[in-house]
Amino acid sequence: MPEAGPLIPADAAARAAMLRVDQAGEFGAIRIYAGQLAVMGNRHPAAREIAHMAEQEARHRARFDAMMAARGVRPTLLAPLWNVAGFALGAATALIGPKAAMACTAAVETEIDEHNGVQLDRLGGGDPELSEVIAEFRAEEVEHRDTALAAGAEQAPAYPLLFAAIRLGCRAAIRLSERI
Repeated sequence: MPEAGPLIPADAAARAAMLRVDQAGEFGAIRIYAGQLAVMGNRHPAAREIAHMAEQEARHRARFDAMMAARGVRPTLLAPLWNVAGFALGAATALIGPKAAMACTAAVETEIDEHNGVQLDRLGGGDPELSEVIAEFRAEEVEHRDTALAAGAEQAPAYPLLFAAIRLGCRAAIRLSERI
């Protein structure tokens, strides 16, 4: 998927879009995990790991919220949609089973890893603060993906289809949240 080249430091609109979409992504992830935990409760061993990942996503969102406030960046207008869609996706995958819940995490975090890589390439040295935050959080998202894979994500029913569909949904959410 070709993206624009490196940003010039004055491209505040592009940096605002990055913050907006990253904050929306953290919100969506929190809602996905909330849906999964609503179905699983504390009964399944995966629930502890999901709760830990949710805590990290909440910390990421808080940091993006603060950066958005400091820079005067508005959140996406689609947050009510991501609230419902994220919870529904989390609940649906957990209803299929713990491995499907982990497949959801693997798909989302794979897409976010690629998205963050594009962002870092585009930023270049144009915004060291934002680059540092994206790189730090990207490393934790990769850990989430690796945890999900280690927990058997690839053994979920119809894994290739589930994985591809969730990634496609993530791409759409990213594009929409950048703009709206």
